[in-house]
Amino acid sequence: MSRKQKKWSADVTGHSDALDLEEHVFEKDDPKEIAASLKRSAERSDRRKAEPFRSAMSMLTFYINRAGKNLPADRKKVLEDAKDELRRAFGRSPRD
Repeated sequence: MSRKQKKWSADVTGHSDALDLEEHVFEKDDPKEIAASLKRSAERSDRRKAEPFRSAMSMLTFYINRAGKNLPADRKKVLEDAKDELRRAFGRSPRD
């Protein structure tokens, strides 16, 4: 498999047509910072097709799913916690 074929998801994350993401947003250690950054990106975007919450949550879920088993457990925990923070940031109740 060529390098280009392996890295298509990185291209989607970096060059999403829906959101202009802050660099290294998914590498942050604080779930609140990740959620705040995604919220800002979603609210500023004029290219997204869904509401800001859905666009932000979709990008976070996409990143987690594409990383798959290569995502260390501690990193996945931070990103899963960011989902709850994102729900809070948009005034929705976090899931247990």
